[in-house]
Amino acid sequence: MWGVLLALAAFAPAVGQVLGVPGTSVLGLAPPATTKAQISTPAPRSSPAQPSAGKHNGTSQQHVRIRIIKKKKVIMKKRKKLTRPGPVVTARPMMTNSPGGALDLPKEQEPGCPPLGLESLRVLDNQLEASSSQSFGLGPHRGRLNIQSGLEDGDLYDGAWCAEQQDADPWLQVDARHPTRFSGVITQGRNSIWRYDWVTSYKVQFSNDSRTWWGSRNRSSGMDAVFPANSDPETPVLNLLPEPQVARFIRLLPQTWLQGGASCLRAEILACPVSDPNGLFAEALALGSSDPLDFQHHNYKAMRKLMKQVNEQCPNITRIYSIGKSHQGLKLYVMEMSDQPGEHELGEPEVRYVAGMHGNEALGRELLLLLMQFLCHEFLRGDPRVTRLLTETRIHLLPSMNPDGYETAFRRGSELVGWAEGRWNQQGIDLNHNFADLNTPLWEAEDDGLVPDTVPNHHLPLPTYYTLPNATVAPETRAVIEWMKRIPFVLSANLHGGMNDFSYLHTNCFEITVELSCDKFPHKNELPQEWENNKDALLTYLEQVRMGIAGVVRDKDTELGIADAVIAVDGINHDVTTAWGGDYWRLLTPGDYMVTASAEGYHAVTRSCQVTFEEGPVPCNFHLTKTPKQRLRELLAAGAKVPPDLRRRLERLRGQKD
Repeated sequence: MWGVLLALAAFAPAVGQVLGVPGTSVLGLAPPATTKAQISTPAPRSSPAQPSAGKHNGTSQQHVRIRIIKKKKVIMKKRKKLTRPGPVVTARPMMTNSPGGALDLPKEQEPGCPPLGLESLRVLDNQLEASSSQSFGLGPHRGRLNIQSGLEDGDLYDGAWCAEQQDADPWLQVDARHPTRFSGVITQGRNSIWRYDWVTSYKVQFSNDSRTWWGSRNRSSGMDAVFPANSDPETPVLNLLPEPQVARFIRLLPQTWLQGGASCLRAEILACPVSDPNGLFAEALALGSSDPLDFQHHNYKAMRKLMKQVNEQCPNITRIYSIGKSHQGLKLYVMEMSDQPGEHELGEPEVRYVAGMHGNEALGRELLLLLMQFLCHEFLRGDPRVTRLLTETRIHLLPSMNPDGYETAFRRGSELVGWAEGRWNQQGIDLNHNFADLNTPLWEAEDDGLVPDTVPNHHLPLPTYYTLPNATVAPETRAVIEWMKRIPFVLSANLHGGMNDFSYLHTNCFEITVELSCDKFPHKNELPQEWENNKDALLTYLEQVRMGIAGVVRDKDTELGIADAVIAVDGINHDVTTAWGGDYWRLLTPGDYMVTASAEGYHAVTRSCQVTFEEGPVPCNFHLTKTPKQRLRELLAAGAKVPPDLRRRLERLRGQKD
């Protein structure tokens, strides 16, 4: 299905343009008058002879043996056992020891600025620098919030920036390339299955030219602020600056880290763009959309309210229904959009989008909520593309397959949810891997030469183990499976998930998985640009359902549609079946095909069907004739008497068999 897959190219998130600037230009933005433009003396680092920094950040002194496999040798090392991380809170900057020994904590603040874009890759690799790196895979380009490591220790794509062990003054630097108001920092430790590494405290410095630096200082004492960092590898910790600082460059300077570990961190910077007072730089590329849509994150209550508003605004083309409930009882709502909502029209294909299989992957959820608003708005405006789409297609949008997980992630917030929290449903089941494995039995049957004569190549039944009462199947998964079987879907996309193989083998529906963004839960300010990045692709993919052949298989005598007739295409080892009205759709790329329609009790019919490059499915209808045996069955079932000559003929045939 190359034609379908090529339409997905536009799904890739666009990276904002970054305008180059002279490396040593000065903005004319003076540092605060209370500071000196010089690098502050770093605080003492933790070392084996000093008390463990981790001890003061939530780690216990219990020891557990960790088994490390390296070059076929098993080495037993003692490592500190980590306590279970507590709730994520906004950390406040603390002071180094001052003559007065007092701490000056800032007033409670909200992180008003959005992320600069380390996690989403808007900040490019060449905008990140460091004092040193242990390896390329632990370079500054890997110091991005929520970045994940490879499987091997020392992988080229490791899970953090890590300074060299002998680096006495480590730092990670970000070049915003424009005047920027920095307001906060979020950090994590190193993502690794082999090591424990995280920074426990750090300082922050700023510069306009990468040569002259000033630090973030406590407002009352003027001393360098030392920010508490992490006490485990994964929990994001947010620190707001005592005072936002306007500069081009920002540096994080680790002060202490886990004893026995390395200075490793992943980070995101909270920052707002500002205008250049000297006009030296081009304006930063603005993120936005001209569409009048609701660009924000919606929890369950807000999602229901929004869907209801769309339904009230466009009652003639929308219908809201539920396919089931989550483990916690939240309904799995679907928005149907068509010119005849609630009705399967003969010959009209059914298409679906599913999002939110992982509750903390919020972008897909918001894109579907934006899509339903957009389709409603553009239909009312009379947009011809949208009007045709809703007239010729029945669209189903499931924005949240895992509402329980999303509620967990939503409470944490877009920047603090981390990589895994909210991923699973309330039972701890990963819905991505909860659909039955139909690939393995099909491949085994193919190897044994049983397909398609003994084992069908389509509509494979659920395995016996999967239907047992004690099978580990989430209610959300069961609801989606029943939904698949109830509606004759032709085309689907999961805005991240793993049910595409199951959908293709258990039903007629061709489905793909779409990876949307490097940032699972983007800040609300980024949603307009994410919508613009994906809007056209979302529409184009829906239109791919017109590619191929479509038709109706009818009884030649009665002209009634034949349900469950099999449509087979020569050279393609996967058949589809007709819906209850006899209509079918077969996605095909342009070319000449020999297509066979068959049904129980009918003679099969084969005809040539040519798919052109013209838009729209090519009609390919069939009329099937009943077999004599089927006609006889129907006569007997109706109570008709069998003529004497036919009875004698049947008796002779039975005698020959005996």
